[in-house]
Amino acid sequence: MKGLIEMDSGVEYMVDNDKLQELGYVFDLEARVDVKKTELTKAIQKTVMEMGVNITNAAVAASATPTAPGATEEQAEDKSKTGAAKVNQVTVAALKWSEDILALKDRFDNIWRQAFQSDQMLQIALNRSMADTINSFSRSSEYISLFIDDNMKKGIRNKTDAEVDSTLEKAIILLRYLQDKDLFETYYKKHLCKRLLLNKSQSISVEKQMISKMKIELGNSFTLKLEAMFKDMTLSEELTNGYKSYVNKLGDADRTRVDLGINVLTSMTWPLEAFRGGATADEDQGNLQIIFPASIDRVKTGFTRFYNEKHSGRKLTWQTNMGDADIKATFARAGKDGKPRTHDINCSTYAMLILLLFNGLPSGASLAFEEIQAATNIPPSDLARNLQSLAVAPKTRFLVKEPMSREINPGDRFSYNENFKSQFVKIKVGVVSAGNKVEGDRERKETEKKNNDSRGYVIEACLVRIMKQRKVLAHTALLNETITQLSAQFKPDVNMIKKKIESLIEREYLERVDEAAVPSYRYLA
Repeated sequence: MKGLIEMDSGVEYMVDNDKLQELGYVFDLEARVDVKKTELTKAIQKTVMEMGVNITNAAVAASATPTAPGATEEQAEDKSKTGAAKVNQVTVAALKWSEDILALKDRFDNIWRQAFQSDQMLQIALNRSMADTINSFSRSSEYISLFIDDNMKKGIRNKTDAEVDSTLEKAIILLRYLQDKDLFETYYKKHLCKRLLLNKSQSISVEKQMISKMKIELGNSFTLKLEAMFKDMTLSEELTNGYKSYVNKLGDADRTRVDLGINVLTSMTWPLEAFRGGATADEDQGNLQIIFPASIDRVKTGFTRFYNEKHSGRKLTWQTNMGDADIKATFARAGKDGKPRTHDINCSTYAMLILLLFNGLPSGASLAFEEIQAATNIPPSDLARNLQSLAVAPKTRFLVKEPMSREINPGDRFSYNENFKSQFVKIKVGVVSAGNKVEGDRERKETEKKNNDSRGYVIEACLVRIMKQRKVLAHTALLNETITQLSAQFKPDVNMIKKKIESLIEREYLERVDEAAVPSYRYLA
């Protein structure tokens, strides 16, 4: 049988050419001589792994393709825009990897049903091979999260309920095979954070449906923080409405007053580093004192006072890098026959602060990069990205840059573009992206470091929980039980478990049992 299975026209050839009938004959023959079907199982597992490696290598090769600089997030969102495929090459490769893995599973599921008579032992072998294929790729957690992210933003558009449910089920299938579910949770929270705060999700009800499926598959503890994010969004909407009512009761409406929409986020729940953008670690945007114009600062102070009256003991930290603004801008020669025209501009909060600096400037006057930075205190990397959108991007060139170039450099000067023209009344300014949606090496190392730190706390909690219940336990038994309990979340590192045991002994949570026949530990209440 082994010679038949491994020959040139054997199992691998049959799979490649969809020879289902011939595969069925091989299955029948193998079943007659070996109940376990060992040789066929090995051949199928080898074929699955080889095809999986090819899919992964193709994704890695596509990710290595250089991308075009200066791409906006809006371009990345819409593939129909010129150059978007090149700009978003790494993300496209990530999505293709997920789709190809799903296609691979569908292909072998079909073989299993039609040729292998839905044999249970072969199903176990196929599932093991699919899991090994997915977990052998270091970026599988991030890629699966991106696959869900893309579907939530674009993939479910104009689909029926049945089609949406099918898409969600595909995501759950990938997640079911994934070993590092805690790392997936980290990426999923980042992507969900951006979808909710930037209003990119096609349907909040579908988002909640996805969370419900995850809860069924992975348990309540996995989705606690995800559900808390939706709760914060609901409470924020109530707060915004409450603040508007509060302002209306103060007296006559001020027509020049800035209207405010607010999202109050629980700091321990939301992965706010997802909005760090191109900032370096030294540019801690949450702690920067951004300089606001008086009209904006008055609204900011008013809401802070309103919030403190409702919630004593809480501290609000304004995350300016995460906001956006709607402003009206009048350009002197934007209309027909050189007449003034007013546009409604949607832009980031940083872009709004930059544009407002040019309100009081005389015609022809300009500001240097350093002057804008000093007047707003916007981090230099974010300032450069927003100035690229406002002075370099052709469709939103509200400012004139001197000297004109793609890059923003110290010493560059900017002035109000009186000659700006657009056929659209409403204009959205896309902030120039710091890179692709897929994390770079630096961001990935940071994510993995945070995830490993988090794993350390989880391992400690598990050790204490086991020892509190068992009181006395042998070293080997404690290791095995810890690995068993945590395997649903991630594959624990044995050396890390040993280090955490030593740490618990040093802090007098555990002690060694000297009189025990084998190395053992005792829980100290």
